[in-house]
Amino acid sequence: MSAFARIDFRTAEALTLNDPAARRPLLLEGEALHRQLRPALEADYPAHIERLFPDGARLAQVVDEGEVRAIALWRVFETTYCGWRLEIEDLVSDEAHRSKGYGAAMLRWLDSQAAAVGCPTTTLISGTHRTRAHRFYFREGYAITAFHFVRPTTVP
Repeated sequence: MSAFARIDFRTAEALTLNDPAARRPLLLEGEALHRQLRPALEADYPAHIERLFPDGARLAQVVDEGEVRAIALWRVFETTYCGWRLEIEDLVSDEAHRSKGYGAAMLRWLDSQAAAVGCPTTTLISGTHRTRAHRFYFREGYAITAFHFVRPTTVP
């Protein structure tokens, strides 16, 4: 499974790249869009994303007419409570081009990736304040099945 994929919105064909030097310009093309969701990403965006790949992260871009319209950052792993799953950490479609099918196209592609590696489940994390995103996920067949609790680590 490649660390990076670029999916053509019109044909659903994917370009996969395993060479960091070849990926860098394509990562830069998607940086502004990814920052719509994660504005606090490090200044050297490609280096930040590249550091995630050896740990199992994958990044995909949906491109339409040469422009990056949606990005997903995801991982495949096994848990004790639901077995193998593909988990979407980040999913963002361009604010200026919402409701044009880019997010849905990305979810379809991610489902195909999950099926290809035998994952029966696709999960995602969405901030509690992202109500528009929640409506989209419900429309796409997702359900809320658990709470995700977070607290800062305390160091004595």
